[in-house]
Amino acid sequence: MAELVERWRAARSVVVLTGAGLSTDSGIPDFRSPGGRWESYRPVTLQEFESSEASRREYWRYKAETWQLIRAARPNPAHEALADLARAGRVDLLVTQNVDGLHERSGFPADRLVNVHGTDAEVACLRCGRREPRESAQRAWESGVEVPTCPCGAPWKPATISFGQALVEEDLERAFRASAGCDVFVAVGTSLVVGPINRTFDLAHEAGAFTAILTASETPCDARARAESGARLCEVMPRVAREVLTGGR
Repeated sequence: MAELVERWRAARSVVVLTGAGLSTDSGIPDFRSPGGRWESYRPVTLQEFESSEASRREYWRYKAETWQLIRAARPNPAHEALADLARAGRVDLLVTQNVDGLHERSGFPADRLVNVHGTDAEVACLRCGRREPRESAQRAWESGVEVPTCPCGAPWKPATISFGQALVEEDLERAFRASAGCDVFVAVGTSLVVGPINRTFDLAHEAGAFTAILTASETPCDARARAESGARLCEVMPRVAREVLTGGR
């Protein structure tokens, strides 16, 4: 970790990729882990959402219950440490797989943040393209509307990327370009198994960047990482940030 600090402090460009493990200390479960909610929930694909009213009701039931948890969550010290680093010019791009909005709520600069899997904080209409903050649709669901609708009459969908839905090409290109050109690449709280965004690690490694993996789980990239830590992120990230920003003083 000392080498990570030194490399981060001296780097011209740093890219960070975050995953669900970053938010567990905020009370948001890692849904992919054993015992997580995905074991009892079959994800609704985009095609099912578009074609079936029953699927839309099931999707909204799951997503609305999940939003109640996300809405109550708060950024933890690891989120805040990353925001401190970015505000000091020490993070050029943060790419997150999370849809919980905690990076935004931590004060992370929006112009250096890519929500590659979308966000639960907004709803989107697949017919007219309109987007709105989540709250009005959520209130409608909580009042008994099983599938809230856009003013155009089509169903609202939380603005996350569903199975079968294409990622935003501009977001992918930005993440890949930054990773291929960075000096330091840090994976934080991610298992690095979800594609195609896990390619960011490969691009950084192949370009000669210093690569670090800070997560509690094993990853398929561990053998290629120059630094690793399985410590709790709410402890290790503030320590790394403090040493990067103060020069160890």
